[in-house]
Amino acid sequence: MKYKILTWGCQMNIHDSEIISGILQKVGYCPADTLKESDVIILNTCCVRENAERKVYGRIAQLKQFKQRNPDLILAVSGCMIQQPHVIEYITQKLPYVDIIFGIKNVHKLPELIENSRQANSPVIEVVANSDIEENLPIKRAEDSKAWVTITYGCNNYCSYCIVPYVRGREKSRNPGDILREVQGLAKEGFKEINLLGQNVNSYGKDLATPVAFHELLRNVNEIDGIKRIRFITSHPKDLSDELILAMKECEKVCEHIHLPVQAGSNRILSKMNRKYTREHYIELIKKLRDAIPNIAITTDIIVGFPGETEEDFLYTLDLVKEAEFDSAFTFMYSKRKGTPAAKMINQIDDDIKKGRLNRLMRVQDIITGNKNKSLKGTIQEVLVEGVSKGNLNRLSGRSRTNKLVNFDGSETLIGKLVNVKITEPHTWSLLGEIVR
Repeated sequence: MKYKILTWGCQMNIHDSEIISGILQKVGYCPADTLKESDVIILNTCCVRENAERKVYGRIAQLKQFKQRNPDLILAVSGCMIQQPHVIEYITQKLPYVDIIFGIKNVHKLPELIENSRQANSPVIEVVANSDIEENLPIKRAEDSKAWVTITYGCNNYCSYCIVPYVRGREKSRNPGDILREVQGLAKEGFKEINLLGQNVNSYGKDLATPVAFHELLRNVNEIDGIKRIRFITSHPKDLSDELILAMKECEKVCEHIHLPVQAGSNRILSKMNRKYTREHYIELIKKLRDAIPNIAITTDIIVGFPGETEEDFLYTLDLVKEAEFDSAFTFMYSKRKGTPAAKMINQIDDDIKKGRLNRLMRVQDIITGNKNKSLKGTIQEVLVEGVSKGNLNRLSGRSRTNKLVNFDGSETLIGKLVNVKITEPHTWSLLGEIVR
């Protein structure tokens, strides 16, 4: 039996798909190369933005022809979209050929749900809102040298635009012992880079019976033999402590990169977003990070067109981007999410205005990113070789410690290894270099 997983969304979803793969392979399934040869197709969905939901519904509609040609095909839908009751209702009424609807906290039951579906005459639905953390689930890692390690599930922040706390649930931290054992196991398997994962890693451990701070966990992971690099994502500015900045500076395996979403540069909009910090506090964090780690790369997320955002508010965001000089930014137009406070706010912004502001923001950030990369010409960067370059099959590709994409000539025997690369030709979104022998 063969399966295929289609994944949308964030790093959490990518890692969830690795877990789904591990569970299916443990009971004898094999990954399919194509949808056509699949016996089970799983869609792991995202609902952070409306565009992601539209893509999912479009793909489900496309898969109807596969069901018509192969009635035994099992079509399953999971992920964040499924944690919303109105989505389940829509799928069961409008897309009745979907066989299984299961929640993100029910992945361990997937083999059982598949068997139940073969005997059922209607969709099998298994969705729970809350559950304990399931440890020791099998994981089929997508890469051989880099691994995601979840440290927290859910989110307690309730930013007014964000659906995540409603679909992922309240924040739950994994036991530090379980995390460290997982990392130790990965080190023994030969993984070189660990990425600690959570909706807000900075608040890790606050909910444990014996609280453990994230900076303490980071120092413990840094002590594990065999691991060469440590990353973490995502950090909330309101919880970024001086102790964490010091740990980043002192732990030699922690990469010189942080993703620190700012979302907006206007204090008025930040307040409406319920972000719980000001632009002044954010800029102070940037200063502290660069004082402690001069070569750190800082990336961010920014939303334009939030309800009520004026031209003046937007200019504050542009001004912050220029002052912060981010290495790169993921920029988005505000997307109304049903069930969030922002969806009910007055003064929703027209799409044309959103698009205009997004384009203006991207032009400013592209210049900053290009200049940042130009400054790296002639430098030597340590690169973890990830594979063949997507843009040129004759080259290899990997990430520097500052998370820059680096392409260079080299043998495929280097994949999975750390190499030194001299940057010869910087571009806005990538760097070209040559191996230092």
